[in-house]
Amino acid sequence: MKPTYDVAVIGGGLIGCACAYYLSKSGAQVVVLERGQINQGASGQNAGSLHFQLEQRLIQNIEMDVRELEFHVGLAKLAITHWRSIGAELKTDVGLSMHGGLMVSESPVETELLERKLQIERSQGLMVEMLDGREARKLAPFLSDNIHAALHCPDEGHSNPRLLTPAFVARATELGVHFITGARVSAVQRANQQWQVTFEADTNTGNRKQIHCENVLNTAGAWAVNLHIPLYPVGLTMNVTEKTAPLMPFLIQHVARKLSLKQTEDGNLLIGGGWGARLQQRSGSWSSNASPHFKLESVRGNLRAAVDVVPAVESLRLLRTWTGTTAITPDLLPVLGEVPQAPGFFVASGGSGFTYGPTYAALMTELILTGTSSYPLDPFSPARFSSLNSFMGQN
Repeated sequence: MKPTYDVAVIGGGLIGCACAYYLSKSGAQVVVLERGQINQGASGQNAGSLHFQLEQRLIQNIEMDVRELEFHVGLAKLAITHWRSIGAELKTDVGLSMHGGLMVSESPVETELLERKLQIERSQGLMVEMLDGREARKLAPFLSDNIHAALHCPDEGHSNPRLLTPAFVARATELGVHFITGARVSAVQRANQQWQVTFEADTNTGNRKQIHCENVLNTAGAWAVNLHIPLYPVGLTMNVTEKTAPLMPFLIQHVARKLSLKQTEDGNLLIGGGWGARLQQRSGSWSSNASPHFKLESVRGNLRAAVDVVPAVESLRLLRTWTGTTAITPDLLPVLGEVPQAPGFFVASGGSGFTYGPTYAALMTELILTGTSSYPLDPFSPARFSSLNSFMGQN
């Protein structure tokens, strides 16, 4: 039987839809299977930050991970170039703003961490500049007097998560990509030198369908299927304030505290940075269809960090708090590549999926179609978790 598709993409978030676009642009026949609605998960629930500086979560063990961090900076440079051209590529407005970002410190000890981070980033050619507290406040008068220093990256910014993925879908649809929503994948099996993907086309009736394809690309994040890849669901909290006059053109992050802070074009302040939310459970297991419950201590901690860095936040009313689910790996790096135990089965998930999502997609397209990528993905390969499949066996 001739395969129906060259690639079946599981997951209709940013990475999956961007992959579908780039694959179809290169001539592949592609189908996207999404268990819910397109952009319904983490891709549409995040705050849209483009943080090209090494994030707070990545530099907690800076002594151990220098080589990995250097590799990550190289990917950031590639992503910056990619984002600069994305509006023209998609032929629509995706709410892109790249007016720069500041990662701040509030003490000499935290500034030492900034300086060490600066050395890693500059060694790989990322444009960053160290500012002392006075220089930082001159550039960004809204910053607190407590700010001891800041790293300025002129390329950071944000995009609108509710515009970006639909833009990829629109372009992919023009190229003939078939999107199937409400498709819960129940089995992925290898048979007759091709992949057979079984999914429920109607969860109310249990109507099952099958497609055949040369390759499977799993971009489902915390909802990943089939092989033993340690992608764990994590609930996150985001906050938005009422609108205010233009205050801050920069993306603000903190080197030692969980904080991302930026102002939208409408004037609202979006406040996030990795504060947790409580995953819902049913019968002792994660309820993947339910949004996480927000935790009051996360909201308070997030707002406290924002006020300490930008005092003007304290005068604004909190308009809304929402939660989302993302996926992380034990080493906090993405999983990108082919699973060694299952030729033709690829995974692309985790690791700042919004900031790097379009770039992940472009590189994965190269890997699937040619067997290699223009930027090496070996450090992110699923092969680093091969021992799990060797020990536990394949599903």
